[in-house]
Amino acid sequence: MDQLRFEFAVLPASDGKSNVYCATSITTRDEKVFAIPEELQSASLHKELIKTAAYNKIKNSLKKRHQTRKIWITMTNELSNVYIDEDGNLQFGDQYLEEIEQKQASGNLGKNTDSLEKLFTKFIESSQGLKKQNLKYIAEKFIIERFTSKNTNPSQWIDVFEKECLRFDITEDEKKIEILRLFMDKSCADWYSSMIIKLTLNSEWSIWKNKFCESFANQGWNQVTYALLFKYKDGSLVDYAIKKEKLLLDMRTSIDTGTLVDLIAAGLPGFVLEKINRQSMEDTVDLFMK
Repeated sequence: MDQLRFEFAVLPASDGKSNVYCATSITTRDEKVFAIPEELQSASLHKELIKTAAYNKIKNSLKKRHQTRKIWITMTNELSNVYIDEDGNLQFGDQYLEEIEQKQASGNLGKNTDSLEKLFTKFIESSQGLKKQNLKYIAEKFIIERFTSKNTNPSQWIDVFEKECLRFDITEDEKKIEILRLFMDKSCADWYSSMIIKLTLNSEWSIWKNKFCESFANQGWNQVTYALLFKYKDGSLVDYAIKKEKLLLDMRTSIDTGTLVDLIAAGLPGFVLEKINRQSMEDTVDLFMK
């Protein structure tokens, strides 16, 4: 057995953010395919393999997540000792590799077989499906900031939270309540702990939502006046405009674009306003570019 064909892939790391190069399967000359266990796929574990010139080309060839390449690699003595035992069985680490059976797919003729690519696609999808069950993993994908007691508009925040839940197919009340905990900051986490005791995890989401809005509703004017009166002092004009826009949208998301532009401009120094044509300001982006 002088050569083996390795399949390489770029797969997501455990944090879901970065990528890792992996060796996912080995094929023999007689077309028998053996899967490498998931926990042993990381290329960093295949120390002899990554020393080869072929592996360097693989790294240059794979640029995007889930891309794959299959290449034949000649078995040197060092590689043979790693992947083939004295009886010709394929191995890696302290275990033998399992052969992948090509299953016949049910079709009109019953003769079509799943390609190896489809089998591995299903395998990857299955792995991703398991990760989706991990709420902490999903929470890292949410496009929303942690909620603090200083937030001026809890109703707006919880609406965005619900949209993110819907985006990731989190529809069960219990799952929403559970993942909400991951976005509670400091004193808000104490509120969550109290609600768990009083309402329990099995309560309806609508009750939790109402309690959330009631508990953090801002009855005073401090944060509203801060947003309205916030002015440019120093630093970047763009940074000021972005922060002012966020303060105003946190205060009231339904504010129209024209009023938003006017309020941001009102906090700028006079010499800056003199250079801005108000009639040409159709969006806050136009203001950022001045």
